Amino acid sequence: MSPRDQATVADADLGTLLDTAAAILDEVAPRFVEGIGAPSAVTKGRNDFATELDLELERTVSAALRERTGIEVHGEEYGGPQLGSGAAWVLDPIDGTFNYSAGHPLSGMLLALVRDGEPVLGLTWLPLLNRRYAAAAGGPLVVDGVPLPPLARASLGESMIGFGAFNVDSRGRIPGQFRFDLLGPLSRLSSRVRMHGSTGIDLAFTAHGVLGGAIVFGHHPWDNAAGVALVRAAGGVVTDIAGEPWTITSGSVLAAAPGVHAELLAMICTVAEDA
Repeated sequence: MSPRDQATVADADLGTLLDTAAAILDEVAPRFVEGIGAPSAVTKGRNDFATELDLELERTVSAALRERTGIEVHGEEYGGPQLGSGAAWVLDPIDGTFNYSAGHPLSGMLLALVRDGEPVLGLTWLPLLNRRYAAAAGGPLVVDGVPLPPLARASLGESMIGFGAFNVDSRGRIPGQFRFDLLGPLSRLSSRVRMHGSTGIDLAFTAHGVLGGAIVFGHHPWDNAAGVALVRAAGGVVTDIAGEPWTITSGSVLAAAPGVHAELLAMICTVAEDA
């Protein structure tokens, strides 16, 4: 992106950009609904794949965003510009791909506008649930076109919590055993634990107050940026699971309503100390 384009984005009306992005997602939503059950087309790792529709939707949405906004796109399937400086759209054409391919309705399209590493717009479209979440930095959260009041303070004991991808034998940055160790205390302290298989849904439901919070172990910006924007706009608290401020390079997300976040973080820190 040229310096001129960056200046244009810096001065742009975020509301106009949000409306443009929403219109583009509305245009492709019928294709998303039509394609549910699409089989794997590209294998990306163990139990991770993309469908042909992932590729098609990313091409279609990216082209429309570039044409109508002049801003480049960083997508899950095709990559794009770096996200630490300047402006870029961040797109996940199908979040919850495993669900989607199996015919499970908990899946959606995620889109964020990131400016100098900070998500300033977030859109989570759930066409199979007929639900649309959108927000600009500073709020409010808008659900199906209706602005909502900020999240109320809540407690962990009265809240459902979304829990991220889980396999006790997994290795890597956040091992499966640590995730397993969190489940016991979380089940005792929270009202319910839910595994939806979609980071976008966990974060959108947290912003909406359906969930009191979400623990996300993934680090990909296309999974996290839109939902982080939604939760922040709704008045929620967002860090990583160690309690550090969330950035586009963070390795995890801990998002929750005021009050719930502090209790979740204390629980996670206790488990980490005992590990």
